[in-house]
Amino acid sequence: MAEGWGPTAANHALTTEAAIYTWLQLHTAAPGAAGTTAVAGNTTRKQVTWGTAASGSIPSVTTDLVWTSVSTSETYSKHTMWTASTAGTFGWSGSVTANAVTAGDTFTIPAGSLTASVVLAS
Repeated sequence: MAEGWGPTAANHALTTEAAIYTWLQLHTAAPGAAGTTAVAGNTTRKQVTWGTAASGSIPSVTTDLVWTSVSTSETYSKHTMWTASTAGTFGWSGSVTANAVTAGDTFTIPAGSLTASVVLAS
């Protein structure tokens, strides 16, 4: 049996945290313990609407997250979740599919393409 969360507790925890950490910021590398390393040149945070947690996973982005006319040519590979559109409290970090952009491009995280999850006991 693998160690991990029970499904009910996992879903409750994910639902609680997803209600608090609703602002996504892009990064070009691992964001570090404070969530402030390698912040993308395009610093605008987008508000995320999370779906319903089930089986220890919660899908995010019930609508597309779109950054238009990005300010810097770089590759987005990570994200962080925050309590506010600026400043706020860092909650967690994760990966996005690495995507190189050129200044002026539009970058989109499609609806449903990002999830937060925990390991369930089995």
